[in-house]
Amino acid sequence: MRVLMLTPEATPFAQTGGLGEVMAALPAELVELGVDVDVLMPKYRGITRDRFPLQKQDVTVTVDLNARPVPAGFWEYKDPRGVRYIFLENDAYYDREGLYGTKRKDYEDNAERFVFLTRAAIEMTLALGVHYDVFHCHDWQAALTPVYLRTLFAGEEILRESASVMTIHNLGYQGVFWHLDMPLVGVGWEFFNPAQMEFHGRLNFLKSGIVFADEVNTVSPGYREEILTPEYGCGLEGVLQEKAAHVSGILNGVNYSVWDPATDPFIAAHYSPKDLAPKAACKADLQRIADLRVRPDVPLIGMVTRLSTQKGMDILESAFDSLMMEDIQLVILGTGEARFHDSLVEYVTRYPQKTGVFLRYDDELAHKIFAGSDILLVPSRYEPCGLTQLYALKYGTVPIVRATGGLNDSVVEFDPAHDSGTGFKFSAPDPVALEEAVMRAINVYKNGPSAWKRLMVRGMNEDFSWSRSARAYRRLYDKALQVRKEFLSRPAG
Repeated sequence: MRVLMLTPEATPFAQTGGLGEVMAALPAELVELGVDVDVLMPKYRGITRDRFPLQKQDVTVTVDLNARPVPAGFWEYKDPRGVRYIFLENDAYYDREGLYGTKRKDYEDNAERFVFLTRAAIEMTLALGVHYDVFHCHDWQAALTPVYLRTLFAGEEILRESASVMTIHNLGYQGVFWHLDMPLVGVGWEFFNPAQMEFHGRLNFLKSGIVFADEVNTVSPGYREEILTPEYGCGLEGVLQEKAAHVSGILNGVNYSVWDPATDPFIAAHYSPKDLAPKAACKADLQRIADLRVRPDVPLIGMVTRLSTQKGMDILESAFDSLMMEDIQLVILGTGEARFHDSLVEYVTRYPQKTGVFLRYDDELAHKIFAGSDILLVPSRYEPCGLTQLYALKYGTVPIVRATGGLNDSVVEFDPAHDSGTGFKFSAPDPVALEEAVMRAINVYKNGPSAWKRLMVRGMNEDFSWSRSARAYRRLYDKALQVRKEFLSRPAG
């Protein structure tokens, strides 16, 4: 089986969030299962020969954008694990400071930039004469691919049997543009209707991909259920309900070659479920970095997060003063909305002995927080999958999460009566519920050290490897191909 993945980002080439990490791990795991995987993404400013051993491809294509020919070049990098990464070159679109915009706003031509990505991908396959069994499209930036396969390029024999899979990493980001971008997209106005590409008078890339794809999935079973409801469907719950038989949820995984306290090069000491003692050195190291008093007995709560309302920072804000009444320490790493930057700076000033805040992206420090904290707090209002709680479990850092999406799927509530579970959960998106969950965790930490140790070990022994997820994607590809085969076998007319 040959698969072309289209994505706007992939680690280590370019990343703004969890999607990049997915695209670094999932393709390689699929190769291990015998799938031939190519990954196509834009050649952003930082993707250069100085940083990566890139090779220029011989093929070039021209994409017709609203009667304007736009050239596309291609570079490639063969990952040691067998994945071929292909980079779409057009400096006018991609040689910029950010991936999707500046710190202040999105780029005004984002519709054009990602129409170009999806059109160029298909033009490349035609120019090379390569047949892909499955086009696997990630998020709104790649979502027009299923549309093109069934409209503009429907007559191409090499694409006739190709299936498409649309993966939604976060339904909150849909790629919604004004209706006059339809000529730019290049398909007929007849597709601009409520059943296909139109969304409240505007053009919606993600909706279009959902409608035209053979199979749709999101990144956890729980989030799959949530997005079928008005509360979490972001206006697309009706479209998803109609397609429910072809909408699934596959929980993301963890790259344990990167996230493992037994081998992590960034942490102060290595430890494992069989030898937890060195974790104390990691805690002391983090306390020193955060300019906190080195105390083995105090519960140290960590957060590695985007500072946004979606991540529940407003819930934490409302609970902050109450939490600081307890004998705890709190370390937060992240960037995001200015209002939360400001409030966290204020909290550090108000509670300098209890808080450490780092308003930046820092991968090495993130590893130290997962290793050095006793507890990881993830109070998200919604969370398609979440990766930080999966990292925390591996590091013996007990998660406290809101029971939503992938957080609810991956963390099992601690049950003292049966000595089971891997963390603590709360349901209501409010500060009282958050405080109650924190208090439950603190009580076990301080009064039940043996129970806490068993809680840590259970989490560390959980398996959220990408090999599990990759097997589920392999089955999804088979299902998409069967859907396509059944469509082609229908009588004409």
